[in-house]
Amino acid sequence: MTDGGRHPDRVGVDRSEGFGERLLGMLLDRSHEMPPELIAPLVAEEVARVGGREVSILLQDYEQVLLVPLPGRRLKVGGPEPVEGSPAGEAFLSLRTVEVPKDGSVRMYLPLLDGSDQIGVMAVTLDSVDDDDRRLLRRLAGLVAEMIVTKDAYTDQFFQARRSAPMSVAAEIQWSLLPPLSMTVPQVEVAGILEPAYDVAGDSFDYALNGDILHVAMLDAMGHGLDAATMATVAVGAYRHTRRAHTDLSQVYAFMDRAINDQFGPDHFVTAQMMVLDIATGRLQWVNAGHPAPFLIRDRAVVDRLESPTTLPVGFGGEEPVVSERMLRPGDRLLCFTDGLIEEHQAGGQQFGEEQLIEWTNRILRDRTEVRAVVRALSHALKHERGGSTTDDATIFLVEWRGGGADHLTALD
Repeated sequence: MTDGGRHPDRVGVDRSEGFGERLLGMLLDRSHEMPPELIAPLVAEEVARVGGREVSILLQDYEQVLLVPLPGRRLKVGGPEPVEGSPAGEAFLSLRTVEVPKDGSVRMYLPLLDGSDQIGVMAVTLDSVDDDDRRLLRRLAGLVAEMIVTKDAYTDQFFQARRSAPMSVAAEIQWSLLPPLSMTVPQVEVAGILEPAYDVAGDSFDYALNGDILHVAMLDAMGHGLDAATMATVAVGAYRHTRRAHTDLSQVYAFMDRAINDQFGPDHFVTAQMMVLDIATGRLQWVNAGHPAPFLIRDRAVVDRLESPTTLPVGFGGEEPVVSERMLRPGDRLLCFTDGLIEEHQAGGQQFGEEQLIEWTNRILRDRTEVRAVVRALSHALKHERGGSTTDDATIFLVEWRGGGADHLTALD
């Protein structure tokens, strides 16, 4: 531990795996009852045991533009760092540790991952770095991410740190509904983004991985403000209820339809798209209730639209929908989006349509490979192309199916 600002002496410090296990074990033991505001000093103390100093915890802001510092005792708190063009942003986007030599020391940036969802980045300075340091700090960063996600359920501290602009009540509701923005397992990866982040109202998405079945829904409630957020809340709740009851897609639609109609009447509706993907075989099934057709991406280019029969939006009492089906190839990606993305008018007055969306998607795919990075870069590029703002909610959700299995993760070396 540090004393009066002195750096701990690293000579003779045991940084072997046994020492790391004890260190992480102590941190885990303390974390269960640790108040959220004490996470920062606890982490700083543990990092100091291996000679680390100047600990910073940077969290992704809601627009996914900045990594904002978490305030806390014993943390180094500076200004926000851009996701694009900074060492912290590189670690965040690549999911890899980035090391920057500076003035005879090394500044390490470690991604904070919880179940593969990107939380942010932990930064720490050491006089020198070896493989023992890298292994221990990588594991420590994983434990810090788990602690932040766990404590986030009963504190506003992390939410307030991530918010870099005022947020509407409707947006508060929508963000509270969302699952993690990304999820990765060996067979499949998903990532989503909403805009405008601080004023979104009617758009939402949801997903769940149950065994070999990935369930995905994208929703767009009519209108703006609290009315739209309330409808989206009911639609998401109805979707989850039927999904958890092992209901087939056509009946999921029927239940959601009744829920919206009973609660809001025949003049209100929610457009929806529900998908089921068998991640073991690549069998995709979907129902489209008023959404644009998703794009099929293969070999880093849009190759097709997933055209299908459409039914009336949820709430209008449509007939039982046709469930469409397609077999995917390993590496295929599905780009889902709401109409706010293509019906917005560009700064010059022209509507931003599907052809331009395809053009920009292919352009982004030439430079980016990671699913999260593609979604983020595409959303920000499109927003810029449309004049930097949007008059309607716009959502992007990307799914990549890889195939294979995950049993190897259960085998201990």
